[in-house]
This record gives sequence, C-alpha cells and structure tokens, in this order.
Amino acid sequence: MAQPLRFRRAPGRWDANRVRSRLGRPLDENLGATVATPWFSPPTGYEARRFDMDDGSFGLFCWTDDDPDPPSGASGGPTGYWLGNTETPSDLWRTDKYGFEAVPYPVSRWAQRELLAGLHDDEPWLAAYPHVSWFFLTVFCSKDGAETTRAFFRDHAAGFPDATPAAATGYVESLLRPGTLDDYRETMAGKLGTSTSMDIVRMSATIAEFTAAKLLADAGYAVTPEIEVTTGHSLDFRATDPDTGTASLVEVTRPQPVATRSATDPVAAVRDTVATKIDGQLAAHGGGATLVVDCSSFSDDGWAAVRKARPDVRHRPAVVLRARPNGRITGYQKGAVPLELSPAIDWVD
Repeated sequence: MAQPLRFRRAPGRWDANRVRSRLGRPLDENLGATVATPWFSPPTGYEARRFDMDDGSFGLFCWTDDDPDPPSGASGGPTGYWLGNTETPSDLWRTDKYGFEAVPYPVSRWAQRELLAGLHDDEPWLAAYPHVSWFFLTVFCSKDGAETTRAFFRDHAAGFPDATPAAATGYVESLLRPGTLDDYRETMAGKLGTSTSMDIVRMSATIAEFTAAKLLADAGYAVTPEIEVTTGHSLDFRATDPDTGTASLVEVTRPQPVATRSATDPVAAVRDTVATKIDGQLAAHGGGATLVVDCSSFSDDGWAAVRKARPDVRHRPAVVLRARPNGRITGYQKGAVPLELSPAIDWVD
C-alpha cells in the first residue's frame, strides 16, 4: 500500500528560476502544468509556488535561504519543501521524506491550508466535518487513495449499514473531536488506506479502531496505539489507568455481515472472524490482551441475533459491541475484562 501524503525536503539553494526550470518545466512537459502563486501566503521567510496538472493532480513547493527549524537530524541552510500527489520531479527523487509533524510548523500549517481548501473545493460537503477533513487530510489528498477514501464516507456511509453519509461522517467527527489520537494522526490516518482499490472491509475495520479508542478514552483510560509486543506483532492499543498506571493491551476486530438472511449467519460471522484473529495475531502473542469485537457493520436484526446467542468467541477476555452513528454503544462481556468500561457503554441483558 502507498503511503499518506508526505513532504520531501530538498536541501540546497532555490530561486524562482530554478523552480521554474527544474520542477515546473518537466511537470509541464509530462503532465501539462500551470505554475502559479499559491492560494495562501507562504510562511514568513519563504517563497512558494503551486503546480496544478491537467490530470487534476497538484504539487506545492516552498523554499527559504535558511531553514529555521529543520527536522530532527537534518541541518539548516537553504532548503525547499515539496508536497504533492503527482509525479515527483527528478531533482527531488533522492530527497528525504517527512510527515506533517516533522517539518517546520509554519510550512506544515501553510500546506494544510492549501490542501483543505482544495479538498473542500472538490468535496464541499466535507467542510461541515472539520475534524474528519483535517485528520484524514493526508489520505484524502494522497496520490492513490483520494478517490477511495472520499467515497468511503460519501458513498458508503463509513461502513455503517442503514445510515446516511451525513450521520456516519458525523459519528466519525465525534470520535475525532476530543483529539485522543491527534498525536498519532499519520499512523491512524494511513490505516484508512491510500490504495486505488476500494476495500470497505479494511476501511470499516479502521473505523472500529477509532470507536475502540473513543470507548477507552471515555471510560477514563489513556490510549496509545500500535503497541509492539515480543512476538514481533503489534496490538492495536494500550489502555492505561491514569490513577494506578495499570496498563492493558487491546486488540480490535470487526466482523462483516454475510449476504444471506438466516438468523444464525451473524453469529457465524462473529465466530469465524474472531477465530481468524485468535489463531493468528493473538495466538502468537500468547494471551493477556482484551479482544474488542465490533459488530457495527451488522444490521439491527443481525446484532439482535448476536445479542441473543452471545456466541463463544474462543477468547477471554472479550467485549462484543455495536456502535451506531448516534453515538450509542451497546455490548456484552466474555470473561473477566480488566477494563472498567461502564461509563462509555450500555451493557445488554
């Protein structure tokens, strides 16, 4: 899978003539490029250009005679920063890549203003969801994932059945608003995907991780994603009690409904999905993690069947839950769950 949008840092002295000849000209020859001043003023001490290609892709480049706050491990001096979802000009091929949090803040802020304006120009409805727009900006504007990630919210209601795109996107907006995962934006946004192929199952599984993070945070735990364990695997979260320092590992999975109407099918889907998870990642880990089984992809009838059967998920401890776009989460437990989640979930009888 491709990576979310990142900056390329090009040390060396740049001026308008070099930018035109070494960046603008090859882009124009290959793709047809309009070179212009950016929509927003660049940071103080920088000059900048915007490149808009005939195929709809874009590039941004800003440069300075003395980088005032170079990324960790890099030296200052004359430097340029490139960002784009188009082909990379050859003069930038061997440059180092950096995430939005690693480059100087004024550069990052300027580029994000440009990207947000372009995103909301293409998808005006997303302007009503500023946290979704910002958090997933690096995939919404990525080279390969722009169409699929936007369509996931716009056309597939973020993986929620019987929900409007507005309700589903509003739900994700509510998950992101508290900022629980802001420090991990690049990692978590990248999970949504930068692939040209639409994978609703994988994307829905990513939303399940955001639901789990919000559940843990609302229950009072400090949440850290992507915890490496001794087996070489990573589990989705560590939830730490801020009062005691006690930490618990959490892994999340999201079963998908099957394409028939038998009342037992959702139960089988839960069992099969969990079996795959515990026979692989959790088996290698050797136990000790709480498994969160997110049934948010199930219809009302499907979830009712799971609630009634309470299938054995072959893992203890486990929490089986379903979130709805109105924010309500219902669920039940299997085994002795080491997390007190009652403030954030409605336990079903």
